[in-house]
Amino acid sequence: MIFNFRLVSDEVDNFRREINIDADATFLDLRNAICDSVGYDKNQMCSFFLCDNNWEKGKEITLEDMGSDSDEDIYLMDETVLSDFVDDGQRLIFVFDYMTDRCFFIEMKKSIPGKNLKDPVCVASMGAAPVQMMDIDEYESKNTPAVAQGADDFDEEFYGSDEYNDDEFDAAGFDEMTFED
Repeated sequence: MIFNFRLVSDEVDNFRREINIDADATFLDLRNAICDSVGYDKNQMCSFFLCDNNWEKGKEITLEDMGSDSDEDIYLMDETVLSDFVDDGQRLIFVFDYMTDRCFFIEMKKSIPGKNLKDPVCVASMGAAPVQMMDIDEYESKNTPAVAQGADDFDEEFYGSDEYNDDEFDAAGFDEMTFED
C-alpha cells in the first residue's frame, strides 16, 4: 500500500509538498523524503508527533532516544513503521527546528492499496520551504505580535492558532493529482 502525505507550513504561503511512500516504510524514511524535498540537513534533531483532528500533539516519534525519565514508551524513527501508526486522514506535526519549535503540518490524504514503492517520491512541489534553522532572536522578531501579547513560550498552542488555515490542505491544484508507482 502507498501512503500519500501533504505537507504545509504556517510560515510560508503557497508552500506544499506531496510525498508518496510505502506503508511499510519507517518514519525515518519519511523524514528523509521530507528533508530531500525541501533541501534540509538530515543531521538536525527532529520529531514527528501524531495529532488529533485539532492538531493536538500525541505520541512522539523521535530521531534519537534522548534518555527521558518518562514512563512513556519511546518510539524511534528508524524502528517505527508508518502503517503501525498512520490511518487515512492521520495528522502529524514534523518539528524540524527544536530551538523554535518550528514545524510542518502533515496529513495523510489517501492510501493506494495494492501498490508498493521501493523508495519514497515527492510527487508535487510548490513554493519555497522555510529556512531550516532560525536564530531565536530572528524568530522572535518575526513573531513580534505574539511576543507583544505576552506569549512567553511558543508551544503547540501557538501553532494551530487562528492564524493557521486548515484549508491549505485542500488547495487547488493538489486535488487532481496522478500518482507514480
